[in-house]
Amino acid sequence: MHRHAHRILKADPVMAALIEGAGPCRLQSREQHEPFEALSRAIAHQQLHGAAAESILARFVALFDAPDFPSPQQVLAIPERQMRAVGFSAAKTAALKDLATKTIEGVVPPRAELAALSDLEIIERISRVRGIGRWTVEMMLMFQLKRRDVLPVDDFGVRNGFRLAYGLKAMPTPRALAQFGERWQPYRSIAAWYLWRAVELARAGRLPQCTRPPRIALVKAAKSLQARRARSARTGRAQSPKARRKARRRSAAPP
Repeated sequence: MHRHAHRILKADPVMAALIEGAGPCRLQSREQHEPFEALSRAIAHQQLHGAAAESILARFVALFDAPDFPSPQQVLAIPERQMRAVGFSAAKTAALKDLATKTIEGVVPPRAELAALSDLEIIERISRVRGIGRWTVEMMLMFQLKRRDVLPVDDFGVRNGFRLAYGLKAMPTPRALAQFGERWQPYRSIAAWYLWRAVELARAGRLPQCTRPPRIALVKAAKSLQARRARSARTGRAQSPKARRKARRRSAAPP
């Protein structure tokens, strides 16, 4: 890990314990592809086991009778029925066609052009593609483009790792996790890697215990508060002013 990143993250005692327990960060880049191919592969893997997705991709590439991954123009030209025949669903077929269109239009630029864009600019542009959400783009930022300040707050593993490492009773809300994670800038990708490792350490019974959980908004707590407010609103509308005064007196009386 970069020496400066080590210093930033270890300022957080829980993260420092995770670093001690999991060892040096091994956040490695995946095989480098142009954005069109990387995102096509991501679409293929959505909601599928890795082996099944790779099998569909192999049959898809074989349709074009060429060793390389098909170009956006080739994907647009091939009939949808042939894409469905190799195993793509109707939704994934539509997503791949839209990705090809937006790549040709320049919404999804080549890898060299992406390098000049900020993380937020890349997320905003690529999220316009049908079937591709923020999480998919964040994974590309982390593992394809080697960006080191990405915190995927909607990722279940990251949120669960935070819950376990910081001793919370429920999952943190994405917004609360994003606010808490600001202290890890500009190395939030590395922090996310350690939060993934927290889940593994917990399974192995080696997760360091957090003695002082932070005060942070939790999903269950937020939902419970919303439910209480809704009940109070309904009760308040149903009761007369006199009934509400009696209810307040009863609640103020000692048990």
